[in-house]
Amino acid sequence: MILKRYILREHVSPFLISLMVVTFILLIDRIIDLIDLIVEKQLPAGIVLEVFGLSIPYMLALSIPMAVLVATILAFGRMSVDREITAIKSSGVNIYAMLGPLFMAAVMLTALMVYFNHWFLPDTNHKLKNLMLKIAYYKPMTIIEAGEFNHLLDYTVWCSENTEEELLDVLIYDRSESRFPRTIYAQSGEVMQMNNGNALRIILKNGEMQQRNEREPGKYSTTHFKEYVINVRDLGNRTDVFESGYRSDREMTYGQLTAALKDRKQELLEKQQEAQNLASRISAGSLNPDPYAAQTEHRRLYAMQQVAQNRVQELDTNIRAMQVEYHKKFALSFAIIIFVMVGVPLGLMTRTSGIGMAFSVSSVIFLVYYVALNMGEQFADKGQFNAFLSMWFSNILFFILACLLIWGSLREKRLLDMQVLSWRIKHLKSGKTPPPDEVVH
Repeated sequence: MILKRYILREHVSPFLISLMVVTFILLIDRIIDLIDLIVEKQLPAGIVLEVFGLSIPYMLALSIPMAVLVATILAFGRMSVDREITAIKSSGVNIYAMLGPLFMAAVMLTALMVYFNHWFLPDTNHKLKNLMLKIAYYKPMTIIEAGEFNHLLDYTVWCSENTEEELLDVLIYDRSESRFPRTIYAQSGEVMQMNNGNALRIILKNGEMQQRNEREPGKYSTTHFKEYVINVRDLGNRTDVFESGYRSDREMTYGQLTAALKDRKQELLEKQQEAQNLASRISAGSLNPDPYAAQTEHRRLYAMQQVAQNRVQELDTNIRAMQVEYHKKFALSFAIIIFVMVGVPLGLMTRTSGIGMAFSVSSVIFLVYYVALNMGEQFADKGQFNAFLSMWFSNILFFILACLLIWGSLREKRLLDMQVLSWRIKHLKSGKTPPPDEVVH
């Protein structure tokens, strides 16, 4: 029992160090992505810290499995280099028989990650999305890019210069009130945020508005103004970060996701039946003797059928995306157990105590795992593969790899002996001279 606890304890420090390093690397990548936005919006320190605080959970969803893999390779690699594994084997003890507490810890961490991925992470993703919307409208003047056509619902806005205090040479196409857009030009203007980011007010100064007459399209009217106000309402960006609001599949907890899947599947069945009934009615033709009425009825039924079929396609896509997210969260959680199974024989077979080597090997393995996971996600989203198999394929593949590696380690196979490799590099002039026993064993 002492030996089992010792092996488990050897993983604690490497795991914590690896977790901090991997999370820091992901955080640096996030900083690079957000640096332009932070500078452009001149965000206060509180909001910047909140963004990174809400970003850390989805980084942990990736960094925890990778940290487990690094820690396992590092711990068993060090024990192998320091000949502790040799001492254990010489005592007649099977090293794999001593891994009970380690696998129990992996199972407990997997259960924790299932909770984390299905309940905690979706809420932080939702809060982060709403916070990013709040940031987008934090300084509304930055919404308008100078020299570009900026689309805001029924308005298209262009300006020659944005000083962040005012817009210069403003041109707006307003399609909100007529099928013929109004053209508004102003010498200057400014943008104000209203209703918690759910509306914008554009105040224009010293300009003119040209409008086409809807009843008589050949006539135009021009109106000059000193000040003109445009209210862009209902942007859908209300920014209370604790508000429920709409959630995408990645922002749904386990209960919300399963309930949404049930509702979508029920609606899909109803719409499929509706489309079939409409197809039958179209095929049967109209009983109305009036040709015009019959043709009108046919067009109406055909339009209804198209709407139903479009909804069926939309629901089918939506259901696949939800199923992918459902299985992906479980697959990433159970990757912890798989990575322990891979890491133990890899540590024994590479014989390295260096964190750099452990990180290198782990990075390659995790990269292959994550690429396979993402490819599976894309195939499943397109309906080319089953969502369950697509999301669990990486785990199945690495489980097979783990079994092969365990088989190899039980037969004393070595993938890469860093001790021997280091000795050969230092003694290149020795030619084919075999390394001494103290290096090999």
